[in-house]
Amino acid sequence: MTTPVSRLRAGDLVPLATVGLRSRRTRTALSTLGIAIGIAAIVAVLGITRSSQSELLDRIDRLGTNLLTVAELGGNEEPLPPTARTSIARTDGVEHVTATAQLHDTGVYRNDRIPAGQSGGMEVRVTETTLLSTLDGHLAAGRFLTPATSGYPVVVLGHGAAETLGIAHLDPATRVWLGGRWFTVAGILQPVELAPEIDRSALIGTGIAASLGYTGHPTLLYLRAATEHVTKTAGLLARAVNPQFPQEVAVTRPSDALESRLLVADSTTSLLLGLGTVALLVGGIGIANVMVISVLERRTEIGLRRALGATRPHIATQFLLESLLLATLGGLTGTILGSAATYITAINHHWHPLIPPTGIAAGLGAAVLIGALAGLYPATRAARLAPTDALRSA
Repeated sequence: MTTPVSRLRAGDLVPLATVGLRSRRTRTALSTLGIAIGIAAIVAVLGITRSSQSELLDRIDRLGTNLLTVAELGGNEEPLPPTARTSIARTDGVEHVTATAQLHDTGVYRNDRIPAGQSGGMEVRVTETTLLSTLDGHLAAGRFLTPATSGYPVVVLGHGAAETLGIAHLDPATRVWLGGRWFTVAGILQPVELAPEIDRSALIGTGIAASLGYTGHPTLLYLRAATEHVTKTAGLLARAVNPQFPQEVAVTRPSDALESRLLVADSTTSLLLGLGTVALLVGGIGIANVMVISVLERRTEIGLRRALGATRPHIATQFLLESLLLATLGGLTGTILGSAATYITAINHHWHPLIPPTGIAAGLGAAVLIGALAGLYPATRAARLAPTDALRSA
């Protein structure tokens, strides 16, 4: 007489594995919370970082990486040689160049009653009419300086300077007190991200600047270089500006500041991912603890099933699958929470929401792996229980 072989149908596996989950719903919810928090942190960090980096890369592409600035070393905008602009314009790879000069002893005020020391941090800057084309800047209102208006008391305000002066709209009577005389405001600029000094400046033409003490020495030059030759061109500029003392000339690329933010974001992402991983491991330990307690509490069930013919692999499979389902439930919940956090953050910051599929796949994969590892010991322990011992201890 042959002994019948005990079989466990695949259709019975899920109902068996979910008995503990369905009968102890509060414990199930709390057990999945740790996994959910870890996965939510991972998905949210990757999604928010990718969304912000995408927006930052779009800004870099839009603004261009071929803008260079030339000034005296030290950043105090000391006078450069009057031939600096011409020398730069003749340098290989230079496409556009504009010279500007800060008038250090000249302030701009809303009216003539404001004390001279209360300038609000604004600067008066002499500029050429090619400034907007070089910086790829845009007007928020009015018009920019032209060869015809550069010799008259006409000023264009940077975005920050206009806000400080309280000028939001223009009309023919809009004037500011500059250099001891009234200047008509011809235009207001939109923010120039790569040239913050322009935002806080009042811009006047080279013709009228001579009456304010401008001697023709620029203090800061902007130039656009051919994109494929930016590095080579940057290396030629210091000697072109000051052949005798090139080491006193600083050549910078404003877009480097934006690119450095990408590196900072990457390092911050690594830190936050580490914290999410710790939360995930803590959640895995919580699942393992719950599964061990579940084995102890369900000895009667284990002993009865073994007595009715269930084999050790059947018992082990049941508890291992229960642990996997617990972790997967936490992983799905965490993915939903992390995706929601990404979308809310991106919309609030006017970013395009991006959730990398690899991040979701990695999060769910990590949850399943944690669930398998967390359930391995409890499943093995349950399978090793002899039917008589399990029933006796129960």
